[in-house]
Amino acid sequence: MIEPHAPAPPGAPPPWGLQGQARLPVRPGTGRFLVLAGVFVCAACGLVYELELVALASYLIGDSVTQASVVLSVMVFAMGVGSLAAKRLRPRAAAGFGAVEAALALVGGCSAMALYAVFAWTGDWGGAWADGPRYLLVAFSLTIGLLIGAEVPLLMELIQRIRRQDLGGDVADLFAADYVGALVGGLAFPFLLLPLLGQLTGTLLTGTVNAVAGGALVLGLFRRDLTRRARWVLLVANLVVLGLLASAAVLVDDFERAARHAVYGADVRVALKTGVQEVVLTGGTHGRPLHLFLDGRLRFSGRDENRYHEALVHPAMNGPHARVLILGGGDGLAAREALRYPGVRTVDVVELDAGVVRLARRDPALSALNHHAYDDPRVHVVTSDAFRWLRDAPATYDVVISDLPDPGITASTKLYSQEFYGLARRVLAPDGRLAVHAGPVSARRRAFWTVDTTMRAAGLRTTPYRVGGREPGFAAGPDRTTGGASGAPGDWGFILASRTALPPPPRLPPHGPHLRTLTKAALTADVRAASRTRLSCGLPPSTLVHPRYAD
Repeated sequence: MIEPHAPAPPGAPPPWGLQGQARLPVRPGTGRFLVLAGVFVCAACGLVYELELVALASYLIGDSVTQASVVLSVMVFAMGVGSLAAKRLRPRAAAGFGAVEAALALVGGCSAMALYAVFAWTGDWGGAWADGPRYLLVAFSLTIGLLIGAEVPLLMELIQRIRRQDLGGDVADLFAADYVGALVGGLAFPFLLLPLLGQLTGTLLTGTVNAVAGGALVLGLFRRDLTRRARWVLLVANLVVLGLLASAAVLVDDFERAARHAVYGADVRVALKTGVQEVVLTGGTHGRPLHLFLDGRLRFSGRDENRYHEALVHPAMNGPHARVLILGGGDGLAAREALRYPGVRTVDVVELDAGVVRLARRDPALSALNHHAYDDPRVHVVTSDAFRWLRDAPATYDVVISDLPDPGITASTKLYSQEFYGLARRVLAPDGRLAVHAGPVSARRRAFWTVDTTMRAAGLRTTPYRVGGREPGFAAGPDRTTGGASGAPGDWGFILASRTALPPPPRLPPHGPHLRTLTKAALTADVRAASRTRLSCGLPPSTLVHPRYAD
């Protein structure tokens, strides 16, 4: 058994490459505390970089589960490689740690701007450039992971040089400070940095804190371990990093506006963050069509939204329709179509984002497009998650319209689950109808038919149909790196369902309002067109614990 404090034999090298006790300007106890404080700050910054990459990649690329898996797995692997590579720096631990922190502050602090820039300015170039954000995400995860992994061996070396004690105690102290710092960083990102500063400014501030903490620790506490040249090199390097981060922070608003114009075009009228998502309105004036983007995804285009909303709403209105429930549809366009029927007594809109409803009420172009639907006394708005609201729904409805984002978007997956459709079935009147937007048929056929299977598993009788004529443009599905005319789907898929024994035929009401784009003959052809795309293999339903919409 080896005693932890047993003296080393004469001539044996000191543990962890120790080159003698550090000459500190403070007492050893204070020095040890300052090193652990540096560990705390660096750990917090490292986790912010990690969360920032996951959040921004989910926003720009889509599919948050995949992006989180890529970032976390690559970063953890890189941390192990970085830890091994840092063994060569142990004899010069102070200088090595200073260099690592300066590089980490620069790379981590600028990662969000660089990722956003590649997405904005190269995303529509096609070819390999279309996957540029994915490649850059992996590169940043790898680089940041290497630098974070190099921190621990170097900090262990520094803490051992302050005061020799058993290695187990040092490891415990170091990892305790590291884990507590990670906790603080993990909580600061969603509750402070993201809502108050946004992703770009928040990441730049994190890089600044990282550079100051690393530079102050090395140049303040371990400056006597550095040569005069090393001190000057580290000082200049940290000043350059801080200057770059400060310059980027000053220009971040101009950068964001330029990037937004590169993504959405120069006709951006409204751009706001509601607390739920980023909402952007383009066009709507001087004869230009209005477009609504939610978190970078096209929600509707003024060129063809009437075709989408007519196909979604009117087939479901063939029958009793006094009480209508709209899940989603905060833009008011589905409500506009339902209100065209004089027999409608009430329209309840359940929308998660109150900011979208507020915009639909107040923006002149959008309120004109929805025919001022929210000024109609029959319309009542509930700000709530649709799934949560359905669990305690106070009434039953003749018509339920599910006007929700694409099922391939991770945040929407539960709104296309068997459990969700079971709740929707419960609020349907015995002869009620449920109309569901199920994503494009041509571009995501498997996801479309999974929605149909899932609704049937919930006890609903379904008839799928599709409507073509979708204008080419910005991709509206879960993957926004596929933009342009070649990447956007060319149709919409819908499913009409009921609780009756036979599937309801999607017909237009015999005495309904005049429609601009949808005809009875076209709707019949759309049913046949959808049925021809049915997959021969059986598809399992999607549930909360086992979502199945990833292609």
